[in-house]
Amino acid sequence: MSSINVTLLDAGMGKTLSMKGVDIPPTIWSANALIVAPEVVKEVHKENIAAGANIITTNSYGIIRGDLAKEGLEDKYLELNQIAGNLAEQSVVDTNAQVLIAGSLPPQNGSYRPDRVLDEAIIRPLYEEQVEILNSYVDLFICETMSTIAEARTACEAALQSSRPVIVGLTLHDQQKSCLRSGESLADAIAILEKLDIAGIVANCCLPERISDAMPDLVKASVSFKGGYANAFSQVPSGWLLDGDKETDGRLGLREDLSPARYSEFVHDWIDNGANFVGGCCGTTAEHTASINNLLNPGDP
Repeated sequence: MSSINVTLLDAGMGKTLSMKGVDIPPTIWSANALIVAPEVVKEVHKENIAAGANIITTNSYGIIRGDLAKEGLEDKYLELNQIAGNLAEQSVVDTNAQVLIAGSLPPQNGSYRPDRVLDEAIIRPLYEEQVEILNSYVDLFICETMSTIAEARTACEAALQSSRPVIVGLTLHDQQKSCLRSGESLADAIAILEKLDIAGIVANCCLPERISDAMPDLVKASVSFKGGYANAFSQVPSGWLLDGDKETDGRLGLREDLSPARYSEFVHDWIDNGANFVGGCCGTTAEHTASINNLLNPGDP
């Protein structure tokens, strides 16, 4: 395996909370834990720190104004972002760890749905608002699970106003190699995004196989951090919505073949091909983080 210095991001939050018995509703998803089980959010952060993560991510992916409004909670937007920031901050302080905090910036109208990405005039102020709230708690921002070039560019431009380093996570098509879920080519996305003076371009919340396919393009990007963090879902059905009413909507099933050890084999391949930023997304746990850390630091206890 390559001896380059590799940064290890934490694992997924939402599915992990669900595995721990926290209610994850189809509207506000993991944001509900900030209300009903903040100590469990902290527990997940601490588990990932103990497992060797260099960066933990704020539990802010589910804090979306439109989704909060569905539950009559839009007036809690500021408070929930502050709680997410505080819990990450407290976790670092409690463990006395040399760990950075990344502020998670999510898609604003549903994940994996390029057809639902709203106009820049609508989403840019939403990103700017979340960035402003989280800025004092975090060391960097990650624009996560971006499914179109326009969505990624808008989120990055808003995050760059913070003066914090910005990494963008692009979610890749399940079937088409080296394409965003929009069908736009990864190479085109990289060419546009690397002009924004961001710190990293990675692939996230998609099949690990597609990240492997994309690694040759990703590592050529003119940014400091390149790599990926996959999900463990068996598939994301076409037109999927977490809170939709179709038979294929709702909670996504997990693959049975992506044990921490198997997942680490994918990560090993990414690093061998030049990745220096890896971790896990939805469906992965601190056990996956620990397995990757063992790969990176085989002599550690």
